[in-house]
Amino acid sequence: MNTAPGPRLIPGGLHVDARGSVSFANAFDFEGVDRFYWIHFPQTGIPRGWVGHQREQKWFVVVQGAVLMAIVRPDDWQTPRLDLPVSRFVLSAAVPRVLHVPAGHAMGMAAESQDAVMMVFSSGLIAAAGDDDFRFPADLWPIGHDRESIVERCPG
Repeated sequence: MNTAPGPRLIPGGLHVDARGSVSFANAFDFEGVDRFYWIHFPQTGIPRGWVGHQREQKWFVVVQGAVLMAIVRPDDWQTPRLDLPVSRFVLSAAVPRVLHVPAGHAMGMAAESQDAVMMVFSSGLIAAAGDDDFRFPADLWPIGHDRESIVERCPG
């Protein structure tokens, strides 16, 4: 039985006043982050993934719109079972927070709103990323079909 930690949410916050708004995730300490990038989702419902990493960990924060994140822990990195449990989170810029996905997981995602933008922070340098990049077909596990299994939904 694998007892490695699973995905976890790091809380954030939003301050709004007459001058505008400030979004933050002060509990995210950047320890282990080596690089970051953005993903822009021009349309809703188009799945991205599944991409997994045995050594690399990721942190996700949505800065515009909302994105459905699906996470699975492959039991075999070459021929994983199709019936593995999938955890789902809806991340939204309206409720700032960071989703941490430790090493040993695969991720799939789809925009919940048009023109959503997500920042991804990653451990490991890009030069080594190819050795720890496992790609699976987008329909191997359901990303958003089982809507009632969403671990936590954020408004937005």
